[in-house]
This record gives sequence, structure tokens and C-alpha cells, in this order.
Amino acid sequence: MTWLFVIVGLVAIQRLGELVLAQRNTKRLLARGAVEVGAGHYPLMVAMHSAWLISLVVFIPFDAAPNIPLLVVFGLLQLGRVWVIASLGPYWTTRIITLPDAPLVQKGPYRFVKHPNYWVVAGELAVLPLAFGSVALAVIFTLLNGLVLFIRISAENQALSVRQPMSS
Repeated sequence: MTWLFVIVGLVAIQRLGELVLAQRNTKRLLARGAVEVGAGHYPLMVAMHSAWLISLVVFIPFDAAPNIPLLVVFGLLQLGRVWVIASLGPYWTTRIITLPDAPLVQKGPYRFVKHPNYWVVAGELAVLPLAFGSVALAVIFTLLNGLVLFIRISAENQALSVRQPMSS
């Protein structure tokens, strides 16, 4: 086993676990009357994230030595990801699922920045390839992510515009 395979394997396991959580939250929200918005771009987002993981093991030499400081940054981004998921709790999904009568979450990272998960993801998509010396993959997936987020954030902002902030 190499560092690359171990880390990509751990990230893949993490993402699969998140998909299970997201699916559970989505089912519960839909049962409460929530609606999905912008479903058309979701397969594109899934394909882009899957291609990112696959590209790491296909295009980076299996024996590439990791840059430890960048792996630490990636680890910090994972803490940010957990913070986002914990802050949204039962409202966190990988799709845009909105419950019209639910207040907007304004705790955790949402106190400081709009769409913190997308900041984390943008960092992840760049930092992990860079940690293994692939500037090209970092640039390609940062650009692809930007295109997907252009569509997604517009749909999400429109869906959330009718909701009110959660009171403290």
C-alpha cells in the first residue's frame, strides 16, 4: 500500500458514508414535505467528484511521496467538512433539499460565510492533488468544480431565498 492509495481509499470511504447519511436525511426531509431543487445538475456533480477520486489513482504515480504540510491542510479541511455537516444536522444532504417552513441554519461556519461546504470542497479538490504533486489535476478539478458550483449555488440561493434565519 502507498500513501496515495491509503488516503484516496479513506476519502472514498468517507464519501460513501456521507452519501448514506445524506440519503437518510433526504428521505426524512422529503417525508416532512421538503422538495428537491436543481436535481438536473446532481449527476454532473457526482460524476465530477467520482472522476476526481479516480483521477488521483490513475494519473498520480502510485509511489508519489506526499507533501505532509498539504496533507495537514487536507486534514483541516476534513474538520471543516465535519463542522458543516454537524451544523446542518438533519438538514445536511448532498442534494438541494429544502423544507419551506424550516428556518435557515445560522450556526457553526454559517455564522461566518455563506455556503461553507463549497469552500471546503474547493479546497479539497485542489489540495489533495497538490499534496501528491499534481498541479494539473488541481487546476482541472478546480475549474470543473467552479462550473458545477455556478449552476448549483444559483439554484440553492433561489431555493433558500424564501426561508427565514433561525433565531438564536
